[in-house]
Amino acid sequence: MPSEWSPGTLSLTRRFHLAVRHVRDVDARRPLVWDLLLTGVLALAALADLLGERWKLTAHGTDVPGWLPWLVSAGFVLPVAWRRRGPLAVMCVLAVPGFVDSWTGIALEVGVARLVLLYGIAVRRPWRELVWAGALAVAQITVGALRWPEGDFDRQLVPNLMTCAVVVLGGFAVRTRRDYTASLLERARQLEVERDQQAQLATAAERARIAREMHDIIGHHLSVITGLADGGSYASRKNPERATQALEAIGDTSREALGELRKLLGMLRDATVDLAPQPALADLDQLLGRVREAGLPVRVTTSGRGGELSPGLQLAVYRIVQEALTNTLKHAGPGASAEVTLGYAPHGVDLGITDTGVGAASGGPDDGGQGLPGMRQRAALYGGTLAAGPLPSGGWRVHVHLPAERSGQQ
Repeated sequence: MPSEWSPGTLSLTRRFHLAVRHVRDVDARRPLVWDLLLTGVLALAALADLLGERWKLTAHGTDVPGWLPWLVSAGFVLPVAWRRRGPLAVMCVLAVPGFVDSWTGIALEVGVARLVLLYGIAVRRPWRELVWAGALAVAQITVGALRWPEGDFDRQLVPNLMTCAVVVLGGFAVRTRRDYTASLLERARQLEVERDQQAQLATAAERARIAREMHDIIGHHLSVITGLADGGSYASRKNPERATQALEAIGDTSREALGELRKLLGMLRDATVDLAPQPALADLDQLLGRVREAGLPVRVTTSGRGGELSPGLQLAVYRIVQEALTNTLKHAGPGASAEVTLGYAPHGVDLGITDTGVGAASGGPDDGGQGLPGMRQRAALYGGTLAAGPLPSGGWRVHVHLPAERSGQQ
């Protein structure tokens, strides 16, 4: 036979709470049935008291007519069925048989009905109604104590007042627990809403990040392929060997683009997949080589050391250079050249990309593209700033400052 605390069994306290919850659920679903049941129990108790004439053993008055206890009992029992609709009004109605009961000294046991009303008011109703209900109960008790004094007045009055106080405190305890439980449920609901909102924000941020990566990968490689294809088509008429080199470069660029896309999509499909590292500053030479093969001369000027930068910051520098040169390929026009300047300092990174083109090399603020917004987002992600615009002498300039974020820094 399993013990009370063994796995798979319910403790006595747990069973009690489940029973109380079940009773509350029935009370909430069918309040009228519960009220009629309570009224019936009080009626049976009153009937047992009346038929057995036990009230005569406690009655103080000897000249009480036989019909009066029946009338007073009905006055106590019947209004209880409407205790939910207007508990204070029902308490006022019960005060009539209550004062009669106290004045005549019948002291019917069914007078406990006013304690039931007092408890219900303490649990559910405002404090003002509780004050009025308590005053009515105390007044009835005081009338009985003054009308039929027995020994010490305090000993006769205080126990009845203590009974009312215990009932009210019990109602307070139940009310406090219900309010606390309701606050916990509301807090849990709010946390669920906040959790869903955080998940949606995280999803949106991840989608934006993936969109930036896809835009950088596809846009750059397609621009390089387009430049190589145009150059190879032109060279095929005069230098077939040069056209063959362009086709080979197109193949290498396409395979590299497919590799980066597979890596990105593999990360989306399976977060545990072993991925190659994201591009870093060491990969800039390879990027610039592809751009030069596409027909855009690029000169690089570097000062300082950037190897201590965090991987995320290195990726941001790489992507910004990639996006700026991709836009130069798209918009600068024939015969353009570009220059990349990288300055590493303890305070951060200063990055500049300029070109000598005749068009809006970086897409311009009004072209509706994603070039400038994507670069600004990357810079803002690391607390940096980006400025872009045409040069007075022609061409376009992009300048970015990224605060230092060293590798290993939290």
